[in-house]
Amino acid sequence: MNMASYARIAGKVLSGCQRHLPTTCGQRFTRVLQFPQRQFSVKTHAAVKYTKNKQKDDKPKEERERRTENINRHKPFGLTAWKPVDDVYVTRFYPKTVFEVNAAIDMLKRFQELDFTYPKQPLYLDLKLDVKLEKKKKVDPFVSTVHLPHPFKTEVNRVLVFTENTEEVKIAQKSGAAFVGGAELVQKIMDDEVQADFYIAVPAILPKLLPLKNKLRKKFPKSKRGSVGTNIPKMLELFKTGHEYFVERDCYVLTKFATLDMHKEQILSNLVTIIQDVCFHRPTSYGPFIERAIICSATSEALQIKIEQFLPKTDNEKML
Repeated sequence: MNMASYARIAGKVLSGCQRHLPTTCGQRFTRVLQFPQRQFSVKTHAAVKYTKNKQKDDKPKEERERRTENINRHKPFGLTAWKPVDDVYVTRFYPKTVFEVNAAIDMLKRFQELDFTYPKQPLYLDLKLDVKLEKKKKVDPFVSTVHLPHPFKTEVNRVLVFTENTEEVKIAQKSGAAFVGGAELVQKIMDDEVQADFYIAVPAILPKLLPLKNKLRKKFPKSKRGSVGTNIPKMLELFKTGHEYFVERDCYVLTKFATLDMHKEQILSNLVTIIQDVCFHRPTSYGPFIERAIICSATSEALQIKIEQFLPKTDNEKML
């Protein structure tokens, strides 16, 4: 095969390949650009990754947070002044007034006279508790019954006594128990045939009362609440005329403690009794248990009161 034959074959091959080349605006590319081969350097090491040095801060969040104290300031932080100048003012611009207990009781009695409201309306005590303990522990919500020095209820609480001892049954009946019995009362209570305000029991019968735990819940007899023991007359005396209060929303106590028509000394005595009983549920080594106290009547405004003088002293205060 001569040189001319090679040229014809090469022309046919190129003409056939030309149909497969891409077109732009209806024209075919007649030649392909060739770039000279270049050798690029290849990195044989990994790139260094720069990271910001994060300083470890061992301080807890509480210490890192900026706390603004009102000590030695010409006005409270975020408020207008310590005391209003005019008689009429917007209360949210000034610190909330904290009254002495005796002055607050006199004000509540005066409010009733000015408003012509019911003179025997109940008085309420609202406490906010500091339930923190060491680390992440806290005081569990509790229920307590206290004997007020001046009871304000006219009706007597109905108390049921669980016992199977014949002598204890007679003692309970003489002491004024509404119901007395043993395991036979369990089913009647489950069926709501027997109902009482309080339930007390002797230690020997507690295993037979376990089916009532979900039914009675907080009213189920417990030694921590003073509703389990062998001194039946003493327990009946407490629960027949006792006043019950409990912690709600984790750290609040809202309870009645007197009526407005009682003498100021009687109102104060009941108030101090409840405050001291509440403080009994947390050791004094953790500081004051009550953060703030408010009293009010059923128709009056709420008055925040000073209770520091009624709180138990801590170990450091006793040493001073």
